[in-house]
Amino acid sequence: MVFPSGAGNPAVSPLLIENAAGIAMTKSKTPKSRRASGPGTDGRALKVKVKKAKGRSTSSVRWLDRQLNDPYVTAAKRDGLRSRAAYKLMEIDDAHSILQPAQTVVDLGAAPGGWSQIAAKRVNAETGAGRVIAVDLLAMESLSGVEFIQLDFDDEHAPLAIEELIGDTKVDVVLSDMAAASTGHRQTDHLRIVGLCEVALDFARKILKPRGTFLAKVLQGGTEKELLAAMKKDFERVRHVKPQASRAQSSELYVLAQGFRATAKI
Repeated sequence: MVFPSGAGNPAVSPLLIENAAGIAMTKSKTPKSRRASGPGTDGRALKVKVKKAKGRSTSSVRWLDRQLNDPYVTAAKRDGLRSRAAYKLMEIDDAHSILQPAQTVVDLGAAPGGWSQIAAKRVNAETGAGRVIAVDLLAMESLSGVEFIQLDFDDEHAPLAIEELIGDTKVDVVLSDMAAASTGHRQTDHLRIVGLCEVALDFARKILKPRGTFLAKVLQGGTEKELLAAMKKDFERVRHVKPQASRAQSSELYVLAQGFRATAKI
């Protein structure tokens, strides 16, 4: 398993897309030299057909079928990664260089640890040069170089608890892969996940260093206009990104804000 640092990555060719909000949206195209650590390197996999067993719902069959035939799930197992989501962060970092050695990173909604695992490798947290602080409501097995705190980020006391763990220093990157449980109603789900993004952004404003980075999950439809406008005031560059590791049928999207203006009012 290879995890080159962002600083040494080969050039990445991004596909630029203009979204409805009028900001650049990139879909990362991984160079051939990087594909050895991703799916599709062992030849074309045979499709696994899942039969409906007694007591197994149709939705369960669909989920199992998707998991068994997902090349990123297979690759994650092969590469020793906690989840397929690890490849999303790898692609985004390869394209936008958000993770550098010796940085401090806060990962919100971290379980089962896919993003924290990549961040720890790329900021050299395993050697103590960098630092990764992971936060989630769910329990998470320990990871080398990662400090984990289990709490509900929606709790009013959660930000203070995380700040106490961080200490007096500021952080370089705030990641948020937090997602609310799906209701099945697209607009409701969109508003709920934008709400989580808003809470994460408020927290990021308090702890980010000047020129810091914020990356958070949203859904297709992008970031709400008011929130997007606020981000453009607080950061030098704001864009929506959709890594290829996101499932094609998924409405998942990420908002990436770089170059935090430390003078931004909280």
